[in-house]
Amino acid sequence: MRPVSTKLTFSVLLGAVSSIVYADSITVYSALEQDEINSYLQQLSVDHPDLEVNVLRLSTGDLAARLIAEAGRPQVDVIWGLALSNMIDPQILSQLAPYSPEGVDVLAAPYKDEEGRWFAATGYLGALCINEPMLERLGLPTPASWEDLADPVYKGEIVMPNPASSGTGYMQMVAIEQGMPDGWALIEQINGNVAQYTSSGSRPCQMARMGEYAIGASFAFVAMRSIAEGYPIKMVIPEDFAGYELEASAMLSTSSNPEAAQKFLDWTLSDSVADLYGDYKEIVTIPGATRPEGADEAGLPENVEDILFPMDFAQSASDRPSFLTEWQQRIGR
Repeated sequence: MRPVSTKLTFSVLLGAVSSIVYADSITVYSALEQDEINSYLQQLSVDHPDLEVNVLRLSTGDLAARLIAEAGRPQVDVIWGLALSNMIDPQILSQLAPYSPEGVDVLAAPYKDEEGRWFAATGYLGALCINEPMLERLGLPTPASWEDLADPVYKGEIVMPNPASSGTGYMQMVAIEQGMPDGWALIEQINGNVAQYTSSGSRPCQMARMGEYAIGASFAFVAMRSIAEGYPIKMVIPEDFAGYELEASAMLSTSSNPEAAQKFLDWTLSDSVADLYGDYKEIVTIPGATRPEGADEAGLPENVEDILFPMDFAQSASDRPSFLTEWQQRIGR
């Protein structure tokens, strides 16, 4: 996949100037969605025109696997927006350099590492995208929880992200597994109704809004955006296990340009980009951040923290290998 870069060509505009010399250049790996990366990088080019940032965007699972595979020969300076449950995997955490960027002091304790190895400016919340006209046509009730989705009446009408490749999918399943004495029993019951698993966390909602399936398990922002764009979608945040994930950023201890990496991380907490986070995120940890457009219409609570399931991110990280092994054994899809 070709990296996205903030570098622009100005030779035509500047005429006599044949090239621009970038004082700083870094490589960044990110699991953020491509459209938000593009928006943020446009702002970066305004705020720091001398900073060249080459971004390789990968899914959460692929990015984590790449970091682990490259541990002996790192090729990256910064990790930007990786699921916290992946970031604190010991195989990744050991590669990080302690650094406290400007502005990190305003983040609450749950959103930054005590040793300064990572911080999280944003996050996402699990949500169901319900195609109401389809449910009405099928004569089905609107589900309010994960337990509701185990009802056989929804068989073949649910699409979900695969936890092996999607951070959203893993977050959703782990919330169930952590929230019940026998979470796997519910996961297996829901699986009996699932028509398809996707590699992307946003794809299920996109499929539901287009009428391919009645219910897409996804995350809140894509549901809110779908509603704002006029799709016949209702956002339902599961009342039993409202799982969420934080998107963490960090500098690699092997960065070839640590000063530029630090400059970039400082910028990710600056006011100029924080003002953009609300355009893409339902969880922004920076105090005073803009509330996402369409949040009220979609029914997102004013204080999202009040409804979040108390995720144990350390457990999510340590249990990932065994969880995915059991997923393959029990679900195998």
